[in-house]
Amino acid sequence: MIRTEAEYKNAQEKLDQEQETLQRQREQLEEMDLSEEEVERALEPMISFRDQLREEIETYEQMRRGDLPDLHDLCSIGRWLIGARIAKGWSLSQLADELDVSVQQVSRDEQNEYEGITTRRAQRILDALGVRFRLEIEEPVLRGEEDREKVAA
Repeated sequence: MIRTEAEYKNAQEKLDQEQETLQRQREQLEEMDLSEEEVERALEPMISFRDQLREEIETYEQMRRGDLPDLHDLCSIGRWLIGARIAKGWSLSQLADELDVSVQQVSRDEQNEYEGITTRRAQRILDALGVRFRLEIEEPVLRGEEDREKVAA
């Protein structure tokens, strides 16, 4: 996952390099009189890597525009918090200053996509970023024996 402008620029450069390497490799394989199917099979790992890199770049660009995905479960809150920081246009340093923690701490947390974050800590980050959200429950919550009997009937 791309988390900073520097990583984004590096990824763009890497994508350009990969595209050039892929083209050269394709030409070399075609010179060997391989079938198109054999060429594609040989290039499959490189194509997959390039496509993954392109997807990461597109995801970062979407986050930068503030186009964050809906949060469907709390397991993905870490990636969402990173996206919210990026959408706000803040660096790791700016978030660290706002939270009164070290840049290294924020960097480690984001590297781990806030794995195991507490609700209190998530709320501090949301508050620092000025983000408010609404939780919507789609499934009915069963309360008491009476509701269980209705469902069973």
